[in-house]
Amino acid sequence: MPTTEGPASDVIGEVLRRDSAVPLYAQLEEILRAKIAAGQWQPNERVPSENELNRSYGLSRMTARGVLTKLVNDGLLFRVPGKGTFLAPVKINAVSPAYRGVREQLEAMGYETSTAVLSVRLEGPSTRVRDRLRLEAGQAVYAIDRLRSVSGEPISLHHSFVPAHLAPGLDAHDTATEQLCVVLEKHYGLAMKRVEEHLEAASAGAAEAKHLAMRTGQPVLLLEDTIGDDAGTTFEYSRIVFRGDKIRLRFDYQL
Repeated sequence: MPTTEGPASDVIGEVLRRDSAVPLYAQLEEILRAKIAAGQWQPNERVPSENELNRSYGLSRMTARGVLTKLVNDGLLFRVPGKGTFLAPVKINAVSPAYRGVREQLEAMGYETSTAVLSVRLEGPSTRVRDRLRLEAGQAVYAIDRLRSVSGEPISLHHSFVPAHLAPGLDAHDTATEQLCVVLEKHYGLAMKRVEEHLEAASAGAAEAKHLAMRTGQPVLLLEDTIGDDAGTTFEYSRIVFRGDKIRLRFDYQL
């Protein structure tokens, strides 16, 4: 049973102070946050259960459950039914690629990145792609599939479609070492000025799971971008699948 005496620093140590003005649940939350910050548990490692916290700190299971739930809601922990509560992997915080390329952001944060071009092909677009790019029947697109990794671990799968008549010879450019948006602006004068975005939670399909080293059905973030220039020309439609356990997208607005 923990003691009830000690210096103020005990609030972030191992001791609860029952004579403190700080509520016990808040003290327990600070203790657990300090342990997480100190690296006491590794990502995907099970943390103490409600019963274990009850025995260690003399709090009710309901109080312990509330603290764990708060940390789950804050993204620090996650629950697996029937198995317990685990430390969540650290997520990379990034803004939408419409504001700044994903690779550029990651490298600015000090991550080692790599991009693999899975395929580049000239094809007739699906109805969805044709509608997004406002193409006429019979107009072809370049379809480019790329896999982006951080420190050797896959993090996002990019499917991009560009009207062939706007970027002839696009397949000759190296979109592994140079960002597609840079290639389109530098070589074809297609500068991003308008972006329509749709973000939704989805489940990884079999092909996506294989490329992203996930299990089929695991959560992913699906971001769809339709991009145009200031002359009203729509020149790119992209579908980016992000690993939901590895990245968090942030959207900043100034009104």
